[in-house]
Amino acid sequence: MWIIIFIVFILFNIIAFFVPKRIDKVVIYSTCFFAYAYGLTFDMIFDLHYDFYGYFQKGFQWKGFFGTILYFPSISLLFLNFFPFEQKISIKLLYTLCWSIFSTFFEWVSIQTGFFYHNEWKLWYSALLYPIIFFTLVINMRFVQKINR
Repeated sequence: MWIIIFIVFILFNIIAFFVPKRIDKVVIYSTCFFAYAYGLTFDMIFDLHYDFYGYFQKGFQWKGFFGTILYFPSISLLFLNFFPFEQKISIKLLYTLCWSIFSTFFEWVSIQTGFFYHNEWKLWYSALLYPIIFFTLVINMRFVQKINR
């Protein structure tokens, strides 16, 4: 049943590829790599070192690695591409909250399909971390834009 998750990952990538871009290509490139490195770093620590959660089963899995390559960059691009930079803080918070709810739901679906599992980790930990993760992406993007000028 985990193949459904990979189909969704491919759809995320297709959407991310074809959606009209509102950010520069160099920013897209660097933020996608940042998202990948950021996600992989967290996974190395929380999955492989602490065994809080993981992909498929304990230890390194090529399918899980491939999933992270497909997931982190496409989601970060979609999130940042439509981020309401010029809006009030309340709109930014609502936008981030919606993405955090979506991500928490998608994590729950990933658990149901066997793509992802929790050991010591709880879904509500993720729900609390997603806004921080998304705002870190925004901060990184602003930094890249600044050094790119």
